Amino acid sequence: MKPFGYVRAASVEEATEAFAAHPGARYLGGGTNLVDLMKLGVERPAVLVDVSRLPLDVVEELPDGSLRVGAAVRNSDLAAHPMARDRYPALSQALLAGASGQLRNAATTGGNLLQRTRCPYFQDVSKPCNKREPGSGCGARDGVHRDHAVLGHSERCVATHPSDMAVALAALDARVELYGEQGARSVPAAAFHRLPGQHPERDTEIRPGELITSVVLPAATAGLPSAYRKARDRASYAFALASVAVVLRVSDGVVAHAGIAFGALAHRPWRAQRAEEALLGGPATPDAFARAVDLELAAAEPLRDNGYKVPLARNIAVDVLTRLAPAAAT
Repeated sequence: MKPFGYVRAASVEEATEAFAAHPGARYLGGGTNLVDLMKLGVERPAVLVDVSRLPLDVVEELPDGSLRVGAAVRNSDLAAHPMARDRYPALSQALLAGASGQLRNAATTGGNLLQRTRCPYFQDVSKPCNKREPGSGCGARDGVHRDHAVLGHSERCVATHPSDMAVALAALDARVELYGEQGARSVPAAAFHRLPGQHPERDTEIRPGELITSVVLPAATAGLPSAYRKARDRASYAFALASVAVVLRVSDGVVAHAGIAFGALAHRPWRAQRAEEALLGGPATPDAFARAVDLELAAAEPLRDNGYKVPLARNIAVDVLTRLAPAAAT
């Protein structure tokens, strides 16, 4: 085992200062992903900066009606929180669809967003992987890629992002709040994760040393009918083959708001902007939903063994939209 240092931060400022002072540092929250990767030799931090005891474990309503979720809030606590469950049901459903009960009790909001791909080539240090070792190649592209990306991938990487929660946050127009050496800022959840392009080693738009402090769910989508659906190989404790989060409002039979995000199809949660634009102002009917989803998925470029993901994603998205439409009518 490679030795590493350990620093327990007492404040957000102290955490970012400790990170800056120790090259090769990593933040440690619940550790449900980072510790596994350390055991595999994928992650080799010089120092762990423990942020698990920072006062970032609160869910609070803000004056404008939005909901701030601290980065240290446990996934199980957030899924069961009345304001999350009642106002943003897609988020609660997505959290409950992820991992096991034991892991949800340990995993944090910030850590969930920062978890790394479950691509077996990334997790096996004996295999080529541009995400783990830039320039080494992508073993999955011509290898085993049944679970890999059909949208937004590049010749350098075809991995998918594993989070369920992040898909719901993207559809709900949430924002990720960050703190670093340059102060505080926020990024739309739908733009927080990156497509691989020429730099698949960069998972997110987070700057070196920045710490996720919270996620803010907007008042605008609070209370709107929403749902999350996940297709997987077995009924529990399995990563998605395809998933979708939908937020919908229908007025007089016409779509007045649509937020749609796909999971397990790309390197990041895939906000279905083409489908949303096609739906707005149009009829809330199964045929309209199918045409809009088909328009979005026309950009798919399946690999040899994962073409099944396109009709799978289409069918679950159309079904969720159709089932949600009656509740979304005003």
